[in-house]
Amino acid sequence: LTQDHLDYHDTFEDYFAAKARLFRDVLPEDATAVINLDDPRGAEMRAIAAARGQEVLTVGHGKADLSLLAQRFDATGQDLRFSWHGRPHQTRLRLIGGFQAANVALACGLAIASGEGPEDVFETLPRLVTVRGRMQLAATRANGAAVFVDYAHTPDAVATALSALRPHVMGRLVAIVGAGGDRDRGKRPLMGQAAARNADIVLITDDNPRSEDPAAIRRAVMAGAGQAGGTDSITEVGDRAEAILRGVDALGPGDALLICGKGHETGQIVGDDILPFDDAEQASVAVSALDGGGA
Repeated sequence: LTQDHLDYHDTFEDYFAAKARLFRDVLPEDATAVINLDDPRGAEMRAIAAARGQEVLTVGHGKADLSLLAQRFDATGQDLRFSWHGRPHQTRLRLIGGFQAANVALACGLAIASGEGPEDVFETLPRLVTVRGRMQLAATRANGAAVFVDYAHTPDAVATALSALRPHVMGRLVAIVGAGGDRDRGKRPLMGQAAARNADIVLITDDNPRSEDPAAIRRAVMAGAGQAGGTDSITEVGDRAEAILRGVDALGPGDALLICGKGHETGQIVGDDILPFDDAEQASVAVSALDGGGA
């Protein structure tokens, strides 16, 4: 459980209660619940499922039915080593971000719980591709620097995305971040803090300002970033396209840029208007403009 959905739930307890309904009310008593024990409240969720009589399949880094034993990162993905009921399985994952291993572990658990053979499940993993807007490789500069787009739009998501990308990056990590208008105002300075603490260079820009003053939103994000220190590496650029261009321009060999916040979205909400805007497309345009060719 993270701050991801506090725009829709008043408290973490409300959020937990909503998640727990999946096992208390939705999943039949004779079904299998797949629980991530790495979550701080995973054990509590397991107890809820077990109390209802459901069979429980656990995943996680520690003692679990499906345990993640090791990860090795490189520029194009990661090698994973799992243990399924004590039997090791080595596989390749062509996805960027350490968090992907946890997602894959849950997906494997669900597939196995649904009747798929473990061997078939693990053999499928190298063929997986990323979802648009989720740690998506949007463009690559001529010098090899990569530009990624991710939907991370909460402090936890920004910190998770940046820290997950870091092992894949040999040089500097550049982040572009903002915050949406007419949404949880308390997270704005936290967005700036998360970016400043986990990236080497931060550009703060507009997300979907909606009915609010974009400059006021940026000030709140900037304030949080400043509290995290390293203010010389933090820049405010209101225009999102310009921020992406500057971020791409800053990339040297071995660097990477993560554009946070909008992910798969193809529009930017300003006032009552939805303006055409696609982070991945803008990244490709920026690379083409700077390198004089295709992205």
